[in-house]
Amino acid sequence: MVRVTLKDIANEAGVSMMTVSNVINGNRARVSPETIERVRRIVAERGYVPSASARSLAARSSRLIGLLVPAADEDSLTLSPHTGAILGQIERALRKRGYHLLLRGIAHPDEVGEALQSWSLDGAVLLGFLDEEVDALDVTVPVLAVDSYSRNRLATGVRSDDFEGGRIAAAHLLGLGHREILFAGPSFSDVGVVHQRFEGFRQAFADRGLSWSDSLIATVNTTHASGRELGLRLRADFPSATAVFATADILAIGVMAGLVETGVPVPGVVSVVGFDDLDLSAIVTPKLTTVAQDIPTKAAMAVDLLLAAVEKRDRPAEPVTLDVHLVERESTAPR
Repeated sequence: MVRVTLKDIANEAGVSMMTVSNVINGNRARVSPETIERVRRIVAERGYVPSASARSLAARSSRLIGLLVPAADEDSLTLSPHTGAILGQIERALRKRGYHLLLRGIAHPDEVGEALQSWSLDGAVLLGFLDEEVDALDVTVPVLAVDSYSRNRLATGVRSDDFEGGRIAAAHLLGLGHREILFAGPSFSDVGVVHQRFEGFRQAFADRGLSWSDSLIATVNTTHASGRELGLRLRADFPSATAVFATADILAIGVMAGLVETGVPVPGVVSVVGFDDLDLSAIVTPKLTTVAQDIPTKAAMAVDLLLAAVEKRDRPAEPVTLDVHLVERESTAPR
């Protein structure tokens, strides 16, 4: 199929290419109604599609927004189910606003600036970076960090109420009579998403005047495979544990798989709670009790905040924190 060009439309309409461009882009103050109608009719009949690159050049904007995620190394990019869910929602929100999404893996934090410049990005969403990495950013293109507790004003973004999520997860299990509850998640420092979930988890014990032992921490990667490995050895490594709070659904589902493989019923012997409320949580067996975060709203808010900066509009000076809630399913039961 031969591509119809701006010149083709101009020749058929008997006007200049500039006039056609003005009509297409809405700059019609100096174009007669008759010419506007003629150009629009020919555009429709010929199926003309404006060049995105040409329109971007005219607007001095690439209309490209990067989604930058950490890469395990220079040759691979592994997306967690949570990241995949956010990616899909961000792409949809950007498409509705006339922007395009570029996914880029970042092996080293100093590649962020390189990616912004080399691809002429109008802005970028950062997902999954450590807070200290976000803290160190110094870029001129607008960026926004999702799920970050960084104080870098350049990257002020949106996150879920991780503290409250950890608190209600533990409170649910405590309410069922569990006291020996394992906290399972990746290693963490004194800031960040996992730290906040851990602090909320401990707060639930404090609220009830109960003590909790730091020996009930399992440091594992946030993957199904790592969760399964933990589930396989859980009864040997943590014999007193009657419940597990995993900081991500995919990890919790892996834990359940490992427990079942070793003949430990869930929730008959060990109850499990996750975090995210991914679609997968409602179709595994048993269906996973989890802390739900509003991923569609988080993605839409991230796009709104970033484009406010891109388009030189006001943007909140503080991160936006979204509510979470517990979704009770089949993976938890009374002690």
